[in-house]
Amino acid sequence: MENLDEIRYQEALKRVKKIKGFYTHLIVFIVVNIMIIIVNIQNLKAGESYFHWHNFTTVFFWGIGLLGHALSVFLPTVLLGKNWEEKKIKQLMDQEKNNKWE
Repeated sequence: MENLDEIRYQEALKRVKKIKGFYTHLIVFIVVNIMIIIVNIQNLKAGESYFHWHNFTTVFFWGIGLLGHALSVFLPTVLLGKNWEEKKIKQLMDQEKNNKWE
């Protein structure tokens, strides 16, 4: 039983690190893009509009990467269920055990 608790603890720790990594990525995304906005606004000429496509390329493409990161962290539990990983590990271990003696 203690071994099972240790395994679950390690899995939970790995999940927490993934979530923490996503939130760190999100904070860096927000801070850097705020700095980019400030620099872009300071470099505007008098009467020039901020809304040009080149002012939004970083936020757009980095946003796609951030979305991918979010999906990789949060979506597997939604689509595959909480116990999917344990079931898949057990299935692969059983297959390995059965194939070992053939």
